[in-house]
Amino acid sequence: MATIARVLLAGISHETHSFVAETTPLEQFTIRRGADLLGCAGDGSMVDGFLEVAASERWAVLPVCVYRAQPAGRIEHSVFEAFWAEVEAGVRQALAGGPLDAIWLALHGAGVSTECDDIEGELLDRLRKLPGVAALPIFGAFDLHANFTDAMSANATALVGFRENPHIDARDTAVRSARLLARCLAEGVTPHMLSRRVPIIWPPTGTGTAMSPMLDLEQQARRIEAENPLIWAVNVIGGYSFSDVTDAGVAFSLVTTGENAAAEAALQSLCDIATRLRDLGQPAEWDLDAALAEIKAKTAGLWIVIEPADNIGGGTAGDCTTVLRGFLRHDIRNAVVAIADPEAVAELSSLKPGDTTTLKIGGKRDPMDPGPVELTVRLVSLSDGRFDLEDRNSHMVGAQGIHIQMGPSAVVDVDGKITILLNSIKTAPMDLGQLRSQGIVPETRSVIAVKAAVAHRRAYDPIAAGSYIVRTPGACTSDLASLPYKRLRRPIYPLDPVPTLDKV
Repeated sequence: MATIARVLLAGISHETHSFVAETTPLEQFTIRRGADLLGCAGDGSMVDGFLEVAASERWAVLPVCVYRAQPAGRIEHSVFEAFWAEVEAGVRQALAGGPLDAIWLALHGAGVSTECDDIEGELLDRLRKLPGVAALPIFGAFDLHANFTDAMSANATALVGFRENPHIDARDTAVRSARLLARCLAEGVTPHMLSRRVPIIWPPTGTGTAMSPMLDLEQQARRIEAENPLIWAVNVIGGYSFSDVTDAGVAFSLVTTGENAAAEAALQSLCDIATRLRDLGQPAEWDLDAALAEIKAKTAGLWIVIEPADNIGGGTAGDCTTVLRGFLRHDIRNAVVAIADPEAVAELSSLKPGDTTTLKIGGKRDPMDPGPVELTVRLVSLSDGRFDLEDRNSHMVGAQGIHIQMGPSAVVDVDGKITILLNSIKTAPMDLGQLRSQGIVPETRSVIAVKAAVAHRRAYDPIAAGSYIVRTPGACTSDLASLPYKRLRRPIYPLDPVPTLDKV
């Protein structure tokens, strides 16, 4: 009878914004441990994808823990050490119980703590140094917006990245990764990784995979996989430009059992495409007033105003007020905007629907924002802010599952013109269930503001007549040259005039 493989499961996921003041403490992490982690089966997450393959392969899964928090400021390093203490204890316990065949990790790839610029690389390095782990297969899945490092490449057996942005394939990526692990265990052949970075950094708005340059790069990656069966996976990594770390920016990695020369040639072909199309990763943005004037002249349809500088999915506070101010200034009607403002929600909590009050809304956390907007509002509704995603392939489902918590929430009306959804917990606009759960029917509205870069598109593009990406102040500005980088390797395009874009 075949021996059942024993596979340890763990993970940590955080997209860390270096340019926001607040750190991310332990209480902002959702942690699932042990048997509770096995309860992710069926929830659409990355862990769910791994568990599906584990069940089909009849692996004995040894669940340790998965730590996850929304994108925000640097992780307090004590959080990483607490996570590592659990993982280390879990590995030692697993090894004490018999042979351990592999480790599988659910990662992001852009995690930064107050003391470590590369928590994923540090995790992998520490794992390799544990007795009994040096030669183990370590597989995992990670986000397209990772900042891929040498430590990740050197210490992992095979990391497989998302191919889509919006990230509709997070669960599918975990499935692909776990199936490659199954192949490794079945064939007894262990692959290795190679990676390459180019001196290019793109804002999130330039990393959508439905358009160039990412579309061209993903197509080339799939050609490489099809043409060389020894290359198991090719990762196109858009990078996360708001982590001020040495290796931020565009990178490529692959998993292979073949000779390094062929793999290096494949990586070079991707570098060449990124170099040639580098300007396409800097999309133009509208002046807000010009966009709103054009929208106001429209006679029908739903128009989306996209505010990437306050991109919640990129780590901002989600409370900037510039677009709301624009709506008021241009007398935009039948409009919707969501703002994270727990203080405003708390002030409304004692009122009844229909009551009116004066609130100072938003502008409390981003120093680049002009500050709160004082408005007289009518309370429409209060709720606990819980909802289920309508789209099980939504950008956020891979990390969070389908059950979302916005915290205590309120819907208020401003002069019958603007509806404001106020949340206690910032919630990225990646699924229409966010609005519908609060009684807002998006298809009946004329203008909706979304604090996003690309991740909203799967939800909003199908119902919209069109959209405008607008230039506003905020921590996720697309004007990367305006950010005070201190650790990022230089020169790097477009921050510097780089005469030749070769291997770095």
